[in-house]
Amino acid sequence: MFKKVLIANRGEIAVRIIRACQELGLETVAVYSEADRNAPHVRFANEAYLIGPAPARESYLRSEKLIEIALKSQAEAIHPGYGFLSERAEFAEACANAGLIFIGPSSQAIRQMGDKVTARKTVAAAGVPLVPGTDSARDLNDEELIAAGMQIGFPLLVKAAAGGGGKGMRMVHQPQDLAQSIASARAEAESAFGDGRVYLEKLITGGRHIEIQVLGDQHGNIIHLGERECSIQRRHQKLLEESPSPFVGDDEELRQRMGAVACAAAAAVNYVSAGTIEFLVDNDKNFYFLEMNTRLQVEHPVTELVTGVDIVKEQIRVARGRKLRLTQADVKMSGWAIECRINAEDPYNNFLPSIGRIETSILPGGPGVRVDTCAFPGYQVTPYYDSMIAKLICYGENRPETLMRLRRALNEYRIIGVKTTIPFHQQLLNSHRFMAGKFHTRFVDEEFSMDRNADEHEERIAVIMAALAAYQHLQQSAHIVQRNKRDTSNWKWVGRWERQHR
Repeated sequence: MFKKVLIANRGEIAVRIIRACQELGLETVAVYSEADRNAPHVRFANEAYLIGPAPARESYLRSEKLIEIALKSQAEAIHPGYGFLSERAEFAEACANAGLIFIGPSSQAIRQMGDKVTARKTVAAAGVPLVPGTDSARDLNDEELIAAGMQIGFPLLVKAAAGGGGKGMRMVHQPQDLAQSIASARAEAESAFGDGRVYLEKLITGGRHIEIQVLGDQHGNIIHLGERECSIQRRHQKLLEESPSPFVGDDEELRQRMGAVACAAAAAVNYVSAGTIEFLVDNDKNFYFLEMNTRLQVEHPVTELVTGVDIVKEQIRVARGRKLRLTQADVKMSGWAIECRINAEDPYNNFLPSIGRIETSILPGGPGVRVDTCAFPGYQVTPYYDSMIAKLICYGENRPETLMRLRRALNEYRIIGVKTTIPFHQQLLNSHRFMAGKFHTRFVDEEFSMDRNADEHEERIAVIMAALAAYQHLQQSAHIVQRNKRDTSNWKWVGRWERQHR
């Protein structure tokens, strides 16, 4: 058991974890860089410590400094949130060696699932279906990868073995492009993760990205909390997520099959805490393992809303040695939830990051609306960290109600001072393909254009305005307004005439 938790993160997820700890009666310790001195998580925690300069490598990525502060503040556990050190097996090991509880999976599970090639081999042994690709235990050189690519067939993906988030990933449609794609993917993977190993995977066109949330405890219990639809992406970065998936819909048999496979994959590494198994699903509803995220996901709120399970609290309870409160039979999905990631980016300018001071922040509210954010008037958006400044999550009885509620909430949301992706989400919700649930992982990149939609919208407005102006001009020219010849109104003249003739 522990009574004080250090949150090794920043932004909205640090606030989210602090709130969960407070509701469980735990004290919290925040860390902050020089750029985050006035951030909300610093004010909400019981204690806060400066960890270093603004760049992440000099602050939030300093594992030894985090452990030093945890020991200094007498915290007994560390919650890594997501990003930064959350999937670093070395950090989980360092916490254990220092006598601290790491609120997450074991370092062994992180290591096995963090390496994509090892993960594929591990889950394949558990009977989990895989996308065809290279599964060699050793790092293949470029010539071996090219030869394997010819056997797998095109199109295919070059993917970083130690990466994620679209970094170190290249799509290859023609054999002559494979060598260059491997070289550039290796370079990017080396820069981003310090590991230039890559592998090949068959590219399934028109597929859906659907993930299963799993929870495991220290007593061998593993359950799943249903699926999330994560196919709305731009360059492999998720923009919007929802639960349940409109593709899975009422197909409960498919949902349970995917859930059972996800639990089997987690059990293959004796998984403890919250994690996510990601699948690629083709049009015939065949699903294939992509990867496992051994941490809390950005999009966890949509699962919380449709299942009623507080995933962060469950992580903390599991880390304290308790059994999961639910069995698989207890898990029920009810209603629909959609999350929009509000990023400080300009959707009209190729999603260019926007930095600066937020002058105004007016949050939406009302029934079924939740906003997880770290932004406030005066908040400084810097280039040092991820561009996400908020998550807008709406819940309704069904998907149409949730879409209407989300549309209303986006119209209420006001952020002035930096460009945001709010206009993108507004236009996405007006897309007939999206409303019908007929989209795939390449939908935003290939079939959705802010410029085209904006031009069509502005053209319609221009036509309507021109018609109104012409009508107004016609009406004005058809009326002749003359001054009354009498000194008063006709009604008064009639009144005078009636008095005179009584």
